[in-house]
Amino acid sequence: MTLAAPADVRRTRFRPALPGLRLPAGLFLPVAVMLSAILLGALPFLRLAIAAFAPGWQFAPDAALAEMSSRAAVTATLHTFETAGFSALGALLVGGAVALLLCTTDVRGKRPLAFAFVFSMMIAPQVAALAFLSLFAPNSPVLALLGLSPEPGTPNPLLGSGGIILVMALHHAPLVAITLWTGLRSVPHSLVEAAQMEGAAPFTIVTRILLPVLRPQLIAAALIAFVAGIGNFGIPALLGLPVNYLTLPTLIYRRLSSFGPAGLPDAAALSLLVALVAGLGIIAGMLATRRAGGKVEIEKPLEPFWRLGRARPLVAGGLWLLLALKLGLPFLALLGEALTPALGVALSWQSLTFDKFAEVLIRQNVTVRAFRNSFLFAGTAAVILAFVSIAFAYALERRMGKFRRVVELVIELPYALPGVVLAIACILMFLKPLPLIGVSIYATPFIILFAYLARFMPLALKAPVAAMAQIEAHHEEAAKLDGVTLWQMLRYIVAPILAPAATVSALMVFLVAFNELTVSALLWSSGTETLGVVLFSLKEAGLAGEAAAIAISASAVILVVMLLLDLCAKRLPDKVLPWRI
Repeated sequence: MTLAAPADVRRTRFRPALPGLRLPAGLFLPVAVMLSAILLGALPFLRLAIAAFAPGWQFAPDAALAEMSSRAAVTATLHTFETAGFSALGALLVGGAVALLLCTTDVRGKRPLAFAFVFSMMIAPQVAALAFLSLFAPNSPVLALLGLSPEPGTPNPLLGSGGIILVMALHHAPLVAITLWTGLRSVPHSLVEAAQMEGAAPFTIVTRILLPVLRPQLIAAALIAFVAGIGNFGIPALLGLPVNYLTLPTLIYRRLSSFGPAGLPDAAALSLLVALVAGLGIIAGMLATRRAGGKVEIEKPLEPFWRLGRARPLVAGGLWLLLALKLGLPFLALLGEALTPALGVALSWQSLTFDKFAEVLIRQNVTVRAFRNSFLFAGTAAVILAFVSIAFAYALERRMGKFRRVVELVIELPYALPGVVLAIACILMFLKPLPLIGVSIYATPFIILFAYLARFMPLALKAPVAAMAQIEAHHEEAAKLDGVTLWQMLRYIVAPILAPAATVSALMVFLVAFNELTVSALLWSSGTETLGVVLFSLKEAGLAGEAAAIAISASAVILVVMLLLDLCAKRLPDKVLPWRI
């Protein structure tokens, strides 16, 4: 679809800017984008590398290499590979099956199924871990109703590597499904029609045609889930720390918690180790997607071709059962824990109470402040990135030329690498007062805001860049002949067209940042607690009911925002919302 400038913009006659106030044509915006990319993407990780290998600004890598090869680091690395690798395989099986069933069959209820599946990923990892812990706890109200409650005092079976792998596999399965949905849209339906003309059965078409065509996307999806597992902090923290099962992110957290700023050199070395492991997965994913070849013009994209017949209700029932096990039952257990007055009390109409919700939403200053901070940090980052993404999308598509890919790679670094790496980099970057102004933003809300801007910039750019690629350049050329300035071009031509895409990207940023824990767990200070930090602290303190109330409330906010986005889907660019398959 080609987008043209609005009629009122095409009729607008611009006044030329004053010659003395104009920068060289085409120079200002590319330079600004490059400098922003360096500040947000390259500089923090450069500071991290210097802190690890050149402490005191003198090259001395021995301490960093010794930390990376220590027994604790090697054990945590093996644990990280174990949980990330096996959970990626599980995510590939679950997410791949869901993607194929929803895209190739005539199963009913595709839209609510896809919405619920993606919603299960949008909730925070620590919330998912807490929900599954509540479900399998000896005092679980759900298991008690089903007559499956374990004996009191029985250890929770999810604590340890098995539970981490299970919960991460289910949590990251939507990442695989979204990647495969994108790949399936690029498959021409003519391949299926040709196979049907030869008498091929639907199962044969899927196994002998679609899966070989989707091999690069399958490899990329598995690697995306693997990298997400490497950087996941919330799930290993809640399921691994109680039994001393440490992955690299939780080992870094424990070092900083135990030693404070004195542990920063070791944390920097471990962060580089995390970045190295994740980087291998990222590079492998990039190589896999390159093998898919160039773009292909598709007259008719893939449509559902598998008629299930009598098996249709069974397939739909199986998908809803998966969602019940993945989302429904864990959240019922979480809700039951939040609605009972004390641990071990059976949930009934007589014992039902909303006291814990009132405690965390009204009475407790810390939790109320955490809600306010999460809204403020996530909302501010979303608004700033919405405006910035318009200028960045225009610059990347029209002005960067051969430097575009380099700039995009630098911008994507904070989002691609685990959040714990970015957090340590920000601490090192802002621990001392900033040059020139002599002010430090460490232990202030601004360090969290900076980290959010750096981490979620690629997410904010996704929709505007895609929309900018569909805009013809002829009206921009006509406007240049009228002597418009860069600011006028962005304000009157580019911004009105990209505004819907920038808005949906901002809401997606809010969804991801609102429950974020991996970055803020290391950057928060007194007064800047976020929801993820407070939830984790309450669980560590043994206040599982209050933590459950926060988790339910935060997930309700995410659900409301997703529903609002879904209602506005017709006014948004096509295929921007990941659950709109």
